[in-house]
Amino acid sequence: MFLKKSSSNSTMKNVVTLNVFSEKNYIFKNDKFSPLKKLTYNTENFITSYISNRDLITTSVNISRSIPEEDIEDILDIKAYEELGLDQASNYIISSYEVQNAGEERQYHIFVAEPENLDSLYLPIKQQTKYVDLILPSPLLYKALYSKEILQDNSTHCFVYFTQHDASVTLYKDGEYLYSKSIDFSLEQIYDKYCEYIGEKVDEEEFYSILEAEGLKTINSDYQENFMKIFGEVFISINDIVIYAKRAFNLDTIDQMFIGSERGPIIGLDDYSENYLGLQSTDFNFNYNLNNEEWYIDQLQYLMLLSSFEYMEDESAFVNLTMYPRSPSFLNRASGQFIISTFAAISLSLAYPLIYLVGSYVNDAKIYGLNIEDKKLTKESKKYKAILGKKKKEIKSLDGKIKGLSTIYNNKSKTLTAIYDKKINYQLKSGLFHSIAEELMQYDVHVDMLSTENDTLYVSLVSTDDRKFTELIKHISETHFDEIKEIDIERITKDSINGYYKGLLKVVR
Repeated sequence: MFLKKSSSNSTMKNVVTLNVFSEKNYIFKNDKFSPLKKLTYNTENFITSYISNRDLITTSVNISRSIPEEDIEDILDIKAYEELGLDQASNYIISSYEVQNAGEERQYHIFVAEPENLDSLYLPIKQQTKYVDLILPSPLLYKALYSKEILQDNSTHCFVYFTQHDASVTLYKDGEYLYSKSIDFSLEQIYDKYCEYIGEKVDEEEFYSILEAEGLKTINSDYQENFMKIFGEVFISINDIVIYAKRAFNLDTIDQMFIGSERGPIIGLDDYSENYLGLQSTDFNFNYNLNNEEWYIDQLQYLMLLSSFEYMEDESAFVNLTMYPRSPSFLNRASGQFIISTFAAISLSLAYPLIYLVGSYVNDAKIYGLNIEDKKLTKESKKYKAILGKKKKEIKSLDGKIKGLSTIYNNKSKTLTAIYDKKINYQLKSGLFHSIAEELMQYDVHVDMLSTENDTLYVSLVSTDDRKFTELIKHISETHFDEIKEIDIERITKDSINGYYKGLLKVVR
């Protein structure tokens, strides 16, 4: 919901709200809003407080839209001194914010506080916390109700709030601050008036207990009578302010009035609002759905909390009267900037020779590293060279063995092939001789002599006709061409005595 902090301010995890008048402080931590017993220095705490309307000097001024932006702050300071009649010899804490309008001139609300007054309130705080981030004018606390859309910004509202130190009437129109004024009826002053009316000093605890629990409808007749007198005067003062505001700011009506106090709602005030002012009123007590330990928390504490969240998102939109900001970071301090500048100047003056010196050191370091790496690689190289030499010798030895085994293998392979060929493919000579013998008889050729030499067959033939030799050779060639390599008859002669023809037949298998 609207109580979630912006992630952009993660360095400040907690919000501390201070009421320096009642010395009641609260801390918003881990989504819980609870009383803070002791103030301490903690940079994670964002510290917020407010200054009451009674301790402020306020006014509204108009300036020309043609004034340059850089001159506006000086012009507003001058206007503040002139409009409020401030002592020219004194310094004041002056802050302002612009009212958004479409008029010919720019309108600003100016808030002024005296440094002495702020010191009396906040120097004891600063001794404990070291800083106060935000001090808001109390009339501007109500703006958070509109920015967080708790109230609609299309009406005119009147806020009446009683604290121990102050009682103020504040008017807003369309979500913008309009006017505020203090009345002499703070809770302390109401107590003093009551004691004055009865002519004696009553117990404070009893007084405030009855005011908080029973209000104007108390059954104690003395309290009721005097409460009615006092709050009758209160509403006469409020009525005067309302009449002035309507006339000064051209207000037709006030749509809603909210009445509350830092001790809680006061019962019966809604009747007074109707009787004296003719206005409907509501308790100034909004439900913020916070995990808290008390039945009621001062509503201004809640408004400070809401305003702190908005300020951390956009501080330019806020009036901040603090004189005690937190110390800037080291880089933003004058001492820090001086140290950094000095260091930078020294660094620049030493930069030129340092470049070469550093470069030399870098090169030496690289060389040293490379030498170590080279030794390591050389050692590994020798190791692998020795391994390679050993493997080469083993390969050479194995190649010799392989060559010898290959020779043995080839010889045995040839022997086996020859044996296989002779066993499977060898044809007996007797088979060929038998075939040729039959063919000799077929062609009427007789054998005179037969001899063999290895695979060569020599046959001495005898026939009555030499043509039978030729026919025989042709027949043998055609019939046994796949069994013989060569067939030839070397010479044919005729025996002159008996008239027979002789020839020597050569057959090569």
